[in-house]
Amino acid sequence: MIRYLKRGMSVADVQAADEQVRATVAGIISDVRARGDAAVRECSQRFDGWSPATTRLTQDEIDACIRRLPTRVIDDISFAQAQVRRFAQAQRASVHDCEVETLPGVTLGHKNIPVGSVGCYVPGGRYPLVASAHMSVVTAKVAGVQRVVACAPPTKGAPHDATVAAMSLAGADEIHVLGGVQAIAAMALGTESIASVDMLVGPGNAYVAEAKLQLFGRVGIDLRAGPTEVLVIADHTADAEMVATDLLGQAEHGPNSPAVLITTDEALAHATVTEIARQLTTLPTAEIASAAWRDHGVIMIVDALDEAVAAADALASEHVQVLTAEPGYFLERLRNYGALFLGPETNVAFGDKVIGTNHTLPTKQAARYTGGLWVGKFLKTVTYQRCTPEASAMIGAYCSRLCALEGFAGHQAQADLRVRRFAQGLAPLRPDGLPPGFVATRSGLPGSPDRGGIGCADCMPPAPLGARGE
Repeated sequence: MIRYLKRGMSVADVQAADEQVRATVAGIISDVRARGDAAVRECSQRFDGWSPATTRLTQDEIDACIRRLPTRVIDDISFAQAQVRRFAQAQRASVHDCEVETLPGVTLGHKNIPVGSVGCYVPGGRYPLVASAHMSVVTAKVAGVQRVVACAPPTKGAPHDATVAAMSLAGADEIHVLGGVQAIAAMALGTESIASVDMLVGPGNAYVAEAKLQLFGRVGIDLRAGPTEVLVIADHTADAEMVATDLLGQAEHGPNSPAVLITTDEALAHATVTEIARQLTTLPTAEIASAAWRDHGVIMIVDALDEAVAAADALASEHVQVLTAEPGYFLERLRNYGALFLGPETNVAFGDKVIGTNHTLPTKQAARYTGGLWVGKFLKTVTYQRCTPEASAMIGAYCSRLCALEGFAGHQAQADLRVRRFAQGLAPLRPDGLPPGFVATRSGLPGSPDRGGIGCADCMPPAPLGARGE
């Protein structure tokens, strides 16, 4: 049974806030669609105090940003990007093209083709999220995307040097100092100065996440990556200091960032409340983290680990930190999460900044149906087919009858034409619609005797002897 020591805002309050966000975003997108660069500049001035003649940085301006940074910063960015790149390359190597002869003369396959152009959003409002450049630009380039446009808002009226350096080192083809909904709309819709992209990726605040949702269809998107979420699952082996630190470490992202503890230990739950209050007295970002904890903090006490699994899967949280005696128990059983952090030796900050897994992850329960950003998100898996004349005549006979069954006369004409064309010179089709020499396997699919009664040894079981006429 689940008992709540602390609850966050009501669902109704959250929905009301979402409605306000939706309306604001829709207005900005409509304005950018109608007026292009003029609307983008006005929004940029209103929200960021930034209205240059052009938002795109020249190579000289990019190089100047890099020169202003200490060598240590460049080295750290390069190290983090190397980890992201290495893991992305391993993921890309796991994705294969496929071609198989499913029946004699029928070849089916798929190819993985990179998206042509991608817009990568790197947030920078409350904090400059330099690492988002690694996660989006590096991963897109590993996938083979030809044109990558990167946008990040200004910081204190100027480009953020480290963010620009990270975007450049990651391989961005265009870098724009532009933030918020106006950046998302400009990349998706295109303006006089920014050519539209095929896909948008990257995290952001509630407004950016909503803009991506509203533009989905006009462009592809990675996923709904809104305000950060963290779930800590802990038992009696965890300590309150680490639990509180890991909750507040994500709560500081913003005042609407949910932070949830599920624990089997009631004493730990109470100790965590006390420890959070203590840490908030010294945390430099306490103003933000305390608001998030006050409005979106939740503590759930469960009786057993299987209840913790069920509760965690229902939440489908973006980040799940496991601080229990047997973290592997949750790796084997959890199904809904963006990223899993197993044991006290790792934590969400590692994933956010440097370890190599991607930090652009599903929020608002989207982990029920999607994972996070990875090279596969930048690949289109597309299929193809080809047939020999004999196979075309055989497949055509099936297709003709199936089209007639559904009343699609035009479709049926396509199939009948192939039967007429490619059955010429072949022995007439048998009453069962198969050319001579073909047999039906026990799966009901046609095969060939010289292939042991199957079209593809990996796809269908052998036909019984009786089906082969032997």
